[in-house]
Amino acid sequence: MDCRWQLGHPEIGRELYLSGHVPGASFLDVEAELSAPPGGADGGRHPLPAPEDFARAAGAAGIGDDTLVVAYDQGMNGGAARLWWLLRHFGHGDVAVLRGGLDDWLGPLRAGEEHIEAADFRAEPRQDDLVSAEEIEERLGKPGFLLVDARVPERYRGEVEPIDPVAGHIPGAVNMPYTAEPSAVDPDAEVAVYCGSGISAAVTVLALERAGVEAKLYPGSWSEWSSRGLAVERG
Repeated sequence: MDCRWQLGHPEIGRELYLSGHVPGASFLDVEAELSAPPGGADGGRHPLPAPEDFARAAGAAGIGDDTLVVAYDQGMNGGAARLWWLLRHFGHGDVAVLRGGLDDWLGPLRAGEEHIEAADFRAEPRQDDLVSAEEIEERLGKPGFLLVDARVPERYRGEVEPIDPVAGHIPGAVNMPYTAEPSAVDPDAEVAVYCGSGISAAVTVLALERAGVEAKLYPGSWSEWSSRGLAVERG
């Protein structure tokens, strides 16, 4: 599965796919198929897709209940990890991510469209792998709960904010940028991860999983939190 994308340029993923992809790969669009339109149930810029919408997109891309999925993007910027998280969230655990993205692919590339045979995908959503803003407010500051901000440090500190109207981070959150290996985390802690809109945070969730730590995703992330006028911390 080719999941390349670029924030602010929703059309570029398919353009990259058509110009050259792993032979036989399908394409899933982060904006149109791995997210619902903005303003959905979680209020963020990239809400989770509805189960029936995700099942339709996954099936059309050739993902069935018995399919081993390997997802890739460019440079581990979030698209592949988003699909990895969504498939597990909707009950499909047989999924991996090409570490390093397409830049680490050693084989040939092929341009143009692929003939993909559709499959039947059944979405069975979990409820134990995500948290809401209300749950974060309730648990912040309590022993055993760790909230991780996966954005780059300058956005976490509130020095710059190129996308959302409010700069800063959720009070009490620690910064573990998705571009770096995560810091050591107590494997017994309840860990939740957020970013700007829930895409790149999945990279950190995946990295923590590799380190033996199960982490939940806050799908609305900073785009939802800041738009609701909730508490903000800077520095």
